[in-house]
Amino acid sequence: MEVIKTEEKGSDVNLATYLLADAFREDCQVAIVISNDADLAEPIRLVCHEVGLRVGVVNPHRIRGRSLDLQAAAPTFFREIRETVLATCQFPEKLEDSRGEIRRPTTW
Repeated sequence: MEVIKTEEKGSDVNLATYLLADAFREDCQVAIVISNDADLAEPIRLVCHEVGLRVGVVNPHRIRGRSLDLQAAAPTFFREIRETVLATCQFPEKLEDSRGEIRRPTTW
């Protein structure tokens, strides 16, 4: 698949902001971050070690593909999303609505 327009969405900054806000407000007992983005290592480290909130990282990559920075942040727990579980959560290859057929890319 060719990507014609690339742009920063700021999703890592938004996730980090809400992780910190929730921790400081004591709005949760445990936080789960689903990512392999190394930019989240410092917010995770701060929330775990400065605020004392349990933070788990659920990673979509196998051990060799994991961000070492995320692991170094020392989250409370670190889990992998298994490919078989991820595959069962995918939409079917073809969906239909009132406008017609929608197909997912073959590389998914």
